[in-house]
Amino acid sequence: MSSVAVLTPESFAEHRSGLKDQENTGCVPEDEAYIPTYLEAFPPLPEKGAPGEKTGEPASAWGSKIRPIKASVITQVFHVPLEERRYKDNSQFGEGEEAKVCLDIMQRTGAHIELSLAKDQGLSIMVTGKLDSVMKARKEIVARLQTQASATVAIPKEHHRFVIGKNGEKLQELELKTATKIAIPRPDDPSANIRITGTKEGIEKARHEILLISAEQDKRAVERLSLEKAFHPFIAGAHNRLVQELSQETGARISIPPPSLPKDEIVITGEKEAVALAVNRIRAIYDDKKRKTTTISVEVKKSQHKYIIGPKGNTLQEILETTGVSVEMPPLDSSSETIILRGEPDKLGPALTQVYAKAKSVMVVEVSAPAWLHRFIIGKKGQNIGRITQQLPRVHIEFTDGEERISLEGPTEEVEQAQAQIQEIIKDLLVRMDYTEVIIDQRFHRHLIGKNGANINRIKEQYKVSVRIPQDSDRSGLVRIEGDPKGVQLARRELIEMVQRMENERTKDLIVEQKFHRTIIGQKGEKIKEVRDKFPEVIINFPDPSQKSDIVQLRGPKNEVEKCAKFLQKIIADLIENSFSLSVPIFKQFHKNIIGKGGANIKKIREETNTKIDLPTENSNSEMIVITGKKSNCEAARERILAIQRELANIKETEVTIPARLHNSLIGSKGCLVRSIMEDCGGVHIHFPSEGSGSDKVTIRGPASEVEKAKKQLLQLAEEKQVNNFTAELQAKPEYHKFLIGRGGANIRRVRDRTGARIIFPSPDDTEQELITIVGKEEAVRQAQKELESLVKNLDDVVEDGMEVDVRHHRHFVCRRGQVLRELAEEYGGVAVSFPRTGASSQRVTLKGAKDCVEAAKKRIQEMIEDLESQVSVEVAIPQRYHRAIMGPKGCRIQLITREQEVHIKFPERDDSAAGQEATLQENGELSPEAEFVPRKCDTITISGRAEKCELAKAALLALVPITEDVEVSYELHRYIIGQKGSGIRKMMEEYEVNIWVPQPEKQLDVIKVTGLVAHVERAKQGLLERVKELQAEQEDRALRSFKVTMSVDPKFHPKIIGRKGAVISLIRKDHDVSIQFPDKGDEQQDLIVISGYERNVEEARQAIQQLVAELQEMVSQDVHLDPRTHARIIGARGKAIRKLMEEFKVDIRFPQPGSDEPAKVTVTGLPETVDAAIDHLLNLEEEYMLTVQETETLAAYMKPPSRYGGGGGAGGADDSSGGPAKGFVVRDAPWNAAGNKAPDMSSAEDFPTFGSGVAPKQTSAWGPKKF
Repeated sequence: MSSVAVLTPESFAEHRSGLKDQENTGCVPEDEAYIPTYLEAFPPLPEKGAPGEKTGEPASAWGSKIRPIKASVITQVFHVPLEERRYKDNSQFGEGEEAKVCLDIMQRTGAHIELSLAKDQGLSIMVTGKLDSVMKARKEIVARLQTQASATVAIPKEHHRFVIGKNGEKLQELELKTATKIAIPRPDDPSANIRITGTKEGIEKARHEILLISAEQDKRAVERLSLEKAFHPFIAGAHNRLVQELSQETGARISIPPPSLPKDEIVITGEKEAVALAVNRIRAIYDDKKRKTTTISVEVKKSQHKYIIGPKGNTLQEILETTGVSVEMPPLDSSSETIILRGEPDKLGPALTQVYAKAKSVMVVEVSAPAWLHRFIIGKKGQNIGRITQQLPRVHIEFTDGEERISLEGPTEEVEQAQAQIQEIIKDLLVRMDYTEVIIDQRFHRHLIGKNGANINRIKEQYKVSVRIPQDSDRSGLVRIEGDPKGVQLARRELIEMVQRMENERTKDLIVEQKFHRTIIGQKGEKIKEVRDKFPEVIINFPDPSQKSDIVQLRGPKNEVEKCAKFLQKIIADLIENSFSLSVPIFKQFHKNIIGKGGANIKKIREETNTKIDLPTENSNSEMIVITGKKSNCEAARERILAIQRELANIKETEVTIPARLHNSLIGSKGCLVRSIMEDCGGVHIHFPSEGSGSDKVTIRGPASEVEKAKKQLLQLAEEKQVNNFTAELQAKPEYHKFLIGRGGANIRRVRDRTGARIIFPSPDDTEQELITIVGKEEAVRQAQKELESLVKNLDDVVEDGMEVDVRHHRHFVCRRGQVLRELAEEYGGVAVSFPRTGASSQRVTLKGAKDCVEAAKKRIQEMIEDLESQVSVEVAIPQRYHRAIMGPKGCRIQLITREQEVHIKFPERDDSAAGQEATLQENGELSPEAEFVPRKCDTITISGRAEKCELAKAALLALVPITEDVEVSYELHRYIIGQKGSGIRKMMEEYEVNIWVPQPEKQLDVIKVTGLVAHVERAKQGLLERVKELQAEQEDRALRSFKVTMSVDPKFHPKIIGRKGAVISLIRKDHDVSIQFPDKGDEQQDLIVISGYERNVEEARQAIQQLVAELQEMVSQDVHLDPRTHARIIGARGKAIRKLMEEFKVDIRFPQPGSDEPAKVTVTGLPETVDAAIDHLLNLEEEYMLTVQETETLAAYMKPPSRYGGGGGAGGADDSSGGPAKGFVVRDAPWNAAGNKAPDMSSAEDFPTFGSGVAPKQTSAWGPKKF
């Protein structure tokens, strides 16, 4: 491969400049009238180097200190011979693999690559770009376009790391520089050969660089000395000072293994001479110490070793520094207590003394103290123990939970003082303190604590004790009381009394409509506070408003709860009585009369009847006035309001007797039947008595003729209803209703099917809760009544029965506070089911209630037991990624399945590590052909319940697995479907509850993927296809709107067609719904106007423009000369006068521009007759204004001051001309003085062209002074 040429802009400029400038020689005249040369007067700009550097001349006048800016873009050119080319197919050069490879390299590196073919069929490659990009591109080109060779180079194994460099940086640099791949064997590989792959030239370069690195490392040496570990401290010295001094003196690096590492080898590295010197010094120290030192062994308690070692081994270093003796300690995990001292015999004594002193400097003592006293010894917020540690800061005191001991560690004297103080505290506490333990059932713990800890805090403060109640999670009933002995006993007695009271407590639920809760509580809780003060032992709990519950709970002593319940029921009864409401229809026009002046009438009715009266707002269409209060008061208020209406209008009122049982059927669903009669009869009001009142009277009120018509229609409708609507009633206790209805309405459905009668049970809001109504034909009603009465009679016979239930199933019935038993009682006529106490071995279950109910309940319990015994567990494998979608928002989908199928569904723990390793999973219910779905633990969902129910639940779960379907949508429509900032696609995803994936724009795929549930995906597909149809229709409409017509109109007419501020053209655009485009200033064809829109509209717009042009062509232009001095007056302030004149004569008037050759010429354009009239008017104006101008000029002539100069300024001119013409600026050796060249003619416009027009004499514009 040929050598690489690096071209930069500087070298390229130098190359093109040709020969160097020749030296200029010649003498400089010393005459005063020295004329400079052209080069001296106009020095050239510097090139790459200063001129002085190249020619020996002095630096140019521009200075030599300007540093050329180095270009950031470089170019490299290199050649690949034919024999080394990887792709030699020359049939289509530039279209084969070589071109594809280069294109890929350009995209990846950002460099620009150009290929060319030489005559010898070799490949010339030019790479341009930033240095880093060019180097990367060159490496890839060599690897991919040139055949690769390989070679090995062997260097010592220890030199490999120097070739790699820090973090592999050296190796990367070498590979980029040589365009090769260098493979270095791993440290555990015994081979020392480095393999180089690349071009021949690159391999040679890389081999040379690697051998250079190895040669540098050969100058260094490494020595390993194996010396006994025991003598290492003498070589290192105290605090490693000796080894540091050795390193500084010799220049070698000495590495001694730390004491914790059981290794004898000391490593010395550096220059060979420095290493040899350091080895000799170390051996000398070792030999000297081995000859002179001896050892002694002493036994010291293991617990004292850490004090001899000291923090970070500092104490051992201090002993070595002061005595020169090394202390060898056994490992901390060893049980040995032997310490070895090594040193010169005369120094072992002082060292041993120091070892014993250090060992005894710290002692550990344990003080016995009952575990329950520990927190009192510590004190509140550590006050007691804090005083001791402040006085004796070097003493460490440690308390251990559950152990009756306290550990003290520190200097002997201070430990003894601390021990004495702690023992004194313990002795004092044992005299003053006592404790006791009470077993209290865990269910009472929260009541003992009270709201926000009120009860327990009161006991603590009152008796000066500490009460420790276990956490709920501990499942313990042991309550511990600690403190003053007398206070402990008093607190214990009060706690036991509280528990006894709670055991005698009862809870009662009151049903109170939620709308009354706020009234009972009162503003800021004032009313409920009065109730609580009256019954202080009763706790009254109202439900949270968000729960929408009607249950108010009372808890306390039985007698007090009963009294409180009666008191509250009386309050509720009063509220219900006062909350009676009725609506009175009053014609809208009479509402203001009922209100009265300043509200006088309505206020009087409210006060006298003690009711609340609400009228509809003025803009409301409602005619109903609502009266609220006691029933009797409401009726009195209604009569008074109706009396006002009767006085004001001829209103007739009549009553019709219709059986109450028909009222509901006459009113119809949401009042539709009765409303139709009222509307048909001119807006009469029909009033039915309130439900449950028993009244048959229906009131009709309105204009006399309309009342009779409404009465006739109502009686006719009632007669039709009565033929088929016979009604009967019977009484049954409310608790029997659910049993009579049966599970899912089964019992009542059987009665309906046999008899054909309709049976209506009271709603929770009805006052008569025992009343059951039967509606239908008389025969059917009688039969249904007979069957129901028989059932009710059987229910009144109370029996007691029993059954055997396996003990293992008891928990299912009694868990969740007996919810299953409560449901059984509600469903089967209040039957009481009693299970044996927890822990009892009995299987006998007792049922008490009506015979039929007991039998039905037994049967139901047996079914439940069979369900429990026949329960199975089914596993269904669904990939973990779909679990969240299956659960639905807040688990709603799973809750629905568990409720409908009566099963339990358990999802596995989520495995995040497996989420990224999922294989190709199910799509559209089928496994992908690439891989089988292998279920993992985190994919398996467990379903528990009856076998058939589990299968149904499994099918329901699988139906919730999302599917993905492709919808074919043209790529051009994708951006319209996505919408602005994704708004369109987000709306569709939210509407259809699916995920919609649109491919990347560069892929240009005609498909959109929709993922979600089967039903949702189908809906989304339909919606997407409908959207596509809409977009296609829009595209077709755009195509129709894109019809274009080009018409030629003389440019002089364009301003007229456009109009003032575009008024004319805007009107045409708006009238014909088209777009009209005029040519731009630079366009070649200035006469073309383009009209685009619907074809018909475009044609109409073209005709409108042609008509406008025809009118303009009839116009003529005529010039009139007006004295320029009158122009400003004719134009007026801001052109106001001339605009008025143009509108009056329907012409266009143009004045000359400042500096014009004909300053007096004014052009008038318009129809011939209007132009003549306008010119006449202008001439009259000129004549009028000229009189004023002449007067002004005459006056100014008299006011003008005399000239300061007698002549016309000729004196100055004479002086100037006497000297002759000026030479100007003269230079020698100018380019135009050379042979064949002549000096430029300064008067020539060709040699010295002017920039713009010449400066004209300053004139005042006809439009007035310019404003900036």
